[in-house]
Amino acid sequence: MLNQISNGRQTPEAAMAGRQQVYSVCGMCSVRCPIVVEVEDGKAVRIEGNPKSPLKGSLCARGAAGIALEMDTERPQRPLIRVGERGEGTWREASWDEALDYVAGKLKDITAAHGGRSVLFSDRGGPFVDLHQAFMRGLGSPNYCNHDSACARNVQHAAKSVMGIGRKEVVYDYRNCKHLVLQTRNILEAINVAEANAVLDGMEKGCKLSVVDIRATYTAGKADNFYMVRPGSDLAFNLAVIHVLINEGLYNKPYVEAHVQDLDALARHVATCTPQWAEGETGVPAAAITALARQLAEAAPNVIWHPGWMVARYDDSFHVCRTAYIINALLGSIGAKGGLPIANKPGDVGRKGLKKLVDLYPAPEEKRADGVGWRHTQFDGGPGLINLAYDAIATGDPYPVKAYICYRHDPLMAMPDAEAMKRKWEGLDLLVSVTFSWSDTAWHSDVVLPLSTYLSRESIIASKGGLKPQFFVRKRAMQPTLDTKADWEILCGLARRLGMDKLAFDRIEDIWEYQLQPTGVTMADFDAKGFVELCDAPRYREDAELKFATSSGKLEMISPKWTKAGEPSLRPYAAPPAPPQGMFRIAFGRTALHTQGHTVNNPLLAEQMPTNVAWINTARAAELGIADGELLEVLDARGTAAGRIRAFVTDFVHPEALFMVHGFGHRLPVESRARGKGVADQDLMPGGLERYDRAGGGISMQEHFVAVRKAAARA
Repeated sequence: MLNQISNGRQTPEAAMAGRQQVYSVCGMCSVRCPIVVEVEDGKAVRIEGNPKSPLKGSLCARGAAGIALEMDTERPQRPLIRVGERGEGTWREASWDEALDYVAGKLKDITAAHGGRSVLFSDRGGPFVDLHQAFMRGLGSPNYCNHDSACARNVQHAAKSVMGIGRKEVVYDYRNCKHLVLQTRNILEAINVAEANAVLDGMEKGCKLSVVDIRATYTAGKADNFYMVRPGSDLAFNLAVIHVLINEGLYNKPYVEAHVQDLDALARHVATCTPQWAEGETGVPAAAITALARQLAEAAPNVIWHPGWMVARYDDSFHVCRTAYIINALLGSIGAKGGLPIANKPGDVGRKGLKKLVDLYPAPEEKRADGVGWRHTQFDGGPGLINLAYDAIATGDPYPVKAYICYRHDPLMAMPDAEAMKRKWEGLDLLVSVTFSWSDTAWHSDVVLPLSTYLSRESIIASKGGLKPQFFVRKRAMQPTLDTKADWEILCGLARRLGMDKLAFDRIEDIWEYQLQPTGVTMADFDAKGFVELCDAPRYREDAELKFATSSGKLEMISPKWTKAGEPSLRPYAAPPAPPQGMFRIAFGRTALHTQGHTVNNPLLAEQMPTNVAWINTARAAELGIADGELLEVLDARGTAAGRIRAFVTDFVHPEALFMVHGFGHRLPVESRARGKGVADQDLMPGGLERYDRAGGGISMQEHFVAVRKAAARA
């Protein structure tokens, strides 16, 4: 029988067995699921979801493949300093002292010449960014960014424009929901395990599931209602649902009267957006749209219309997300049990929050290089818009940006038009990648600092809001297999060399002690479950407690902040252009087996899913004489081929769309399993770095057209 020792200390029995269990946090994607790692003789031998958490012991394939990642030698094995041209792949190995001295020396030279503001940092967001933000403040730079302009910026800003709070400040109460609508959210494949468990629990209790998508996903396969919409027409679908709710008087009148501002303006906006009109735009029968609106009204307020996660899709995605929040508002589900209750922070349950590392230094007074907060006043200043920061590198406007640190971020694969991005980066004097796997960005960097995997590194303590807010912590389950370091070791090591003494911690235990100072929580409190809940029972707000952080204190159909920025809150619908003759609109998505491009070279996951395929509608394939499984070339709108891929011919994708799973098409010689497998969707978006949703900030990555031809026809 296994001996469970969550604090990493062994009982005599465990020592004899040579085994222990370590509560920790997964790092294979951006969800950061709580896990238990089984360790034998100092090596991780098994990973499972933390059984004391909502994961109930389950874990996705990616998380379970962490041991294969740790043991994989096809990843950066020690610090590397470039000796050839950028992107050439010529390096010299360096010791950690030499590499950190090199990076710190470059940063000193750059900041001496151009100021601290000349340094840019990007990561993938998440619960551990306090350390990264503290490092940037210590340098005196306001230019901390994350990847979100290629992911969830549109929905974040939509939430702000309606509720005055961010998207994560409400909870999806799936277990108590009676009708769940998923739009641009493939919840059973782009997996958050706890979320998927909660959805399935809710469905067992009778929750209806409706899916709006351009293709039939696994999630759609579980749905009571599936609506295959024309790509780019989601906004028309949503406006028609709002039309029915208002015109048939199906909205929650007491709630709307108490909490919604400018209903009249909304009613005027949707007056002509009938289901019959929407049928012509979306291809979904008018009767089906009307029936959905009535079903939602019957289930209200225990309804969730999910506003989306990866919504960097169309030019109007901000408004798609915004109308999702508006539908929730009309149904009275924002703040309601079984809908979108307000997430609690430590202070909401009478507890103190963590002491922030970022508060070690004053906030820089300098304006951001990406223009967020001063040129683009409607956008959130926190993670900014990284694509606009690249413009500052190229132009020096508003000031020179000369150093860029990418932490676990691969913008060359995550965003469109890598060649255009590289041209903008030519203005950099220093490009550093901190990464546990090879990536296009690491390959193009001046210095690669290899990050330990989530199994062999600790992280700072994180805080998570919710019905029961909590603190959680990642602990090191084993020592690194290769010459790698934890994030705190790298950034604190640089801080020491840069004279940022307040952040130059020598031990993770000292960081944890600093963070916990005001909380009354000790590290021993994490031993029982790996996390510490800050209240005993879920806390829901009473209706009378609801007050939103908008200028009116209500849910705003018209946002004064967006109006002031020159962006309409209720944008008239504009039909998406149809693909030119013989072409398709590019569409991409996720799968349960891979996390974008980070995992396609993982030995176990590559074996399970070595390549992507091109979903093509049966009728369109017949027109082009393409058979299922046939090898195709995919060409961008200029006629440039991006690679070869097998056709997956199916009725379950819209005829205008060509869909593929994102993350494939690797070309690096150091990745033997991923190299040359499939097609990279981002290679099919020429000029795409410049195209983004002006209202929401998300890059419009599905506003591009592609063509296919039989691979044999190339000769």
